[in-house]
Amino acid sequence: MKKFFLLFILLFSRVYVGAQTPIAIDSALTTRHGPEKGSLVIIGGGEIGDEIWEKCIALAGGKDSAFFVIVTNATPEDASQYVTGFIAGFEKRLDKKRVGVLNLKTIREANDEKNLQELKKATGVFFIGGRQWRISEVYLNTLAHVEFQNVLARGGVIAGTSAGASIQGSFLWRGDTKSHQILIGDHVQGLGFLRNSAIDQHILVRNRQAHLSEFVKIAPHFIGIGIDESTAVVVTRDNVEVIGKSYAAIHDANSLPFFFLKQGQKYDLKERKIILREQLIKIQNK
Repeated sequence: MKKFFLLFILLFSRVYVGAQTPIAIDSALTTRHGPEKGSLVIIGGGEIGDEIWEKCIALAGGKDSAFFVIVTNATPEDASQYVTGFIAGFEKRLDKKRVGVLNLKTIREANDEKNLQELKKATGVFFIGGRQWRISEVYLNTLAHVEFQNVLARGGVIAGTSAGASIQGSFLWRGDTKSHQILIGDHVQGLGFLRNSAIDQHILVRNRQAHLSEFVKIAPHFIGIGIDESTAVVVTRDNVEVIGKSYAAIHDANSLPFFFLKQGQKYDLKERKIILREQLIKIQNK
């Protein structure tokens, strides 16, 4: 544990030395982890079912109003067939004119306003899978990053699957350039749409369900969320709801090592507790 702790301190401090100037977080935010406005759809990889697709589109304004920008940086260039197939699948659900693609190559490009025009009108952003560090290398603390945040500020949705799930956390889990088996690697700062968090994916399929527990034990102000394939957590303000076929694991320092939530179950990130069915009825009747 001591070795893990020292490694955590070393790498986490290194991110502030080597990174660009961090984007300021509004100190007046009333949420603990989730976005003040807009929603997140964080998908654990694998096949994405209709329920998850429909939720993404609904949160972006609906089929007739949504405009999505798909960020493809996480996927390596030799997997272009995956990218093409993913975009085609999106275009089957939305008109082609409602889908844009972003794959900038450098920080300079991500700080160039002329490359951000589609982001400025987006109601949704979707980060596809691959390796999460490829996203942070280009977009972290850039004008593009600001525009991602602005999508939420306009009440839109940030969604992503696999690597596109992990990048939404503030701490970048499995962000090493050498191997996704390295839990705390050479890239440790995520885009931070879900503040004070670390996010894992493919958890049951790849037997990862317990991997975040030690991290949260060391850093108890963080929330850890692990998500299995074909499953998503939908975050609106500090409320989490699980949708899809499998489970999400919540790693909370007050409830270690972790507990599972399934389809339809909800969790309050601010109060750090499961929302019981009886409480749901009271909330809905208000």
